[in-house]
Amino acid sequence: MRTHLVELMCFCTFTSLMVVCGQENKGNHFLCTAVPIGEVASCPLQSAPVRSSAREEELKTTVIQLRETVVQQKKTIVNQLNTIKELTNKLSRCKPAGKNSTTWRKNNQTMDDVPNDPNETIKALTRTMQSLKERLQNLEQQRMRANLSGSAFPSALRELLQRRLWELERQLKQKDRELAVEKAQLYNDTAAHRQRTESVLHSLKNRISDLEKGHAGFKSPEGFKLSFTLRRNYLFGRVKKSLPEMYAFTVCMWLRSSASPGVGTPFSYGVPGQANEIVLIEWGNNPMELLINNKVAQLPLYLGDGVWHHICITWTTRDGVWEAYQDGQRRGTGEYLASWHPIKPGGVLILGQEQDMVGGRFDAIQAFVGELCHFNMWDRVLKHVDISAMANCSTYMPGNVVAWENNNVDVFGGASKLPHEFCGDMLYDN
Repeated sequence: MRTHLVELMCFCTFTSLMVVCGQENKGNHFLCTAVPIGEVASCPLQSAPVRSSAREEELKTTVIQLRETVVQQKKTIVNQLNTIKELTNKLSRCKPAGKNSTTWRKNNQTMDDVPNDPNETIKALTRTMQSLKERLQNLEQQRMRANLSGSAFPSALRELLQRRLWELERQLKQKDRELAVEKAQLYNDTAAHRQRTESVLHSLKNRISDLEKGHAGFKSPEGFKLSFTLRRNYLFGRVKKSLPEMYAFTVCMWLRSSASPGVGTPFSYGVPGQANEIVLIEWGNNPMELLINNKVAQLPLYLGDGVWHHICITWTTRDGVWEAYQDGQRRGTGEYLASWHPIKPGGVLILGQEQDMVGGRFDAIQAFVGELCHFNMWDRVLKHVDISAMANCSTYMPGNVVAWENNNVDVFGGASKLPHEFCGDMLYDN
């Protein structure tokens, strides 16, 4: 528009010069200079108007409107560019790091890539916002999954800890039960040890008492014998003294029997829980047997000939070694009879019957028939020479556990005590 205006003014000046100067155009060239319309002073005569004033005003108005339109469009474009730049800066702050950077650059435009066309710009922004919305949804889903996994993990951890606590509680209860059992066992062991100690002390007192009696002029206790004339389950004698705990013993006696078959049971010792703690028995057609803690050893003794015989039995818990003597001679020996089993204290010692329960339930078939005397017991193994001396009546040794004393034996059921001289009748009868 500005170019057309200049051309118009040049045309006006050229025409005016032609009129004012009165010169003809003979091929000369004129230099046309752009001069505003109101400042044409070189033209002295303006009698010939170039354009009408209405046309000039219209053109002027058109130029001004076009100029304002251009300025307004320029402002609009500048504002749009500023808006796009601001959005681009905001998007750049949200750009992720790492492997998603390339994807971000592909899905988002920088200022240099923004199209000049406003419609294209709006479309690009729409695509960018849609991409951001999708990424926001993805992030929200990842957050939800993380929350779910995070909530599940503490739940699993709580379950694991709970199971561990239950296991520890179970182990604690088991340990408590074991400690209670050990405590009870320790108490029982302590009580048993105390009982054994008291038994040993009691035995020592009895030994001291027996020794004191011996030094005070002990009288021979062999002035009586027991007689069991019938095979019945109610004839028996009972020793008043109880036995202490023993790890060895020797028992000796004189007896005479002609009963058949078998002489029966000269003596038996029973304790709670074991009626056959110590038993000497010959019944039926069986040989003479020694029972300790219900374990059996057969003895090569023969006593049913109706004459007096001196017999001794020794035993020790060490390897269960036993020996059997008849009339001062060793007739047999063996081992592994109730090895390492101590003889229990607190039982009942019966003469003439076998006990099926402590102190009773006798069987007539197993009853002793004959005469018995000089029953003595020691808590040690006597030497062979001592046993031989007692068998030939050259010495007398009362038992330190059970001594043959009249006031130490009671008789029941028709069994009788009869006078008997020390070894005189045995030697004379034999």
